[in-house]
Amino acid sequence: MDFPWTTGAATGVGSLPYDDRDEAARIVLGELPDLPHLPELPNRGAVASMVARTAALLIDLHVDLQPSGWRLIEREGADERRARSALAADLDALEIAGHGLTGPVKVQVCGPSTLAASLEKMRGDRAVSDHGARRDLAESLAEGVRTHVADVRRRLPGTQVLLQLDEPSLPAVLAGSIPTISGYGRLRPVEAHEAESLLALVVQAADVPVVVHSCAPDVPVSLLRRAGATAVSVDPSVLGGPVLDELAAAVDEGLAVWPGVVPSTRPATPPTERELAQRIVGLWRRLDQDPAMTAARTVVTPACGLARADAGWAREAYALASSTARAFADMAVG
Repeated sequence: MDFPWTTGAATGVGSLPYDDRDEAARIVLGELPDLPHLPELPNRGAVASMVARTAALLIDLHVDLQPSGWRLIEREGADERRARSALAADLDALEIAGHGLTGPVKVQVCGPSTLAASLEKMRGDRAVSDHGARRDLAESLAEGVRTHVADVRRRLPGTQVLLQLDEPSLPAVLAGSIPTISGYGRLRPVEAHEAESLLALVVQAADVPVVVHSCAPDVPVSLLRRAGATAVSVDPSVLGGPVLDELAAAVDEGLAVWPGVVPSTRPATPPTERELAQRIVGLWRRLDQDPAMTAARTVVTPACGLARADAGWAREAYALASSTARAFADMAVG
């Protein structure tokens, strides 16, 4: 299978600890030249959060910000307009910094299950608690993603767009461990076949390679593969035996793996690129794969987003991801 990134590529999960979107775009493009991404800057406030910028893409559904979080409402309000404006400004910054850019570029949005678990209904509990609300959200998100991808293509015409769907809440949705609004109970689990169907709806609408990111130890790899994901972005250090078995089977079917091996916050003793590359070699061997045969389907990332990192480490982490990717490619191929 041909992948849109080059061997030895690295990228970020999405979030960064900066307030200046122009600086963030320059850092991403400078440190991650093989696979840059649209920066997310949640420190700029609630309207710049992952949930807000995804909700800003919804078609014919609207949200506003409540003390408890984002809630679905009947018509557009000021909070939604601010979220949409913040996302447009982030895209403007990437477009300016990336003028003439060629090759792959990645954008990130919440996946349908995580979005439904994050938004409240107009009346009642979270949207994920209602079958109709889950379907309406996924359909609206699918159309919004289609429009978003087209906008990025227009802004950066020399690039190939990749879509990352962030699904940190998907395992909890499947397990029935999402808390109610009151906090005194748990919502019923969503059946795996429905969650897969909703994810596939968004993947198909995007019509670009899709990577699904989750830092959870029980990421449902088989479901993601069946839904059409090209790659999964995971933290190998938290994965247990059953998930590794699923991952090995999915890799045999052509799935790419983006190992998050770079620490998301500054460690007391930062690892070297060679140490991290050896961890990736170890992961592929645990999956019964020859590292030399998997270099083309490997993209190195931090373990998770960098919103909680200090500004200096965020830049160092990206540089370390890039050097680790090259070191792994040298080990695997050379």
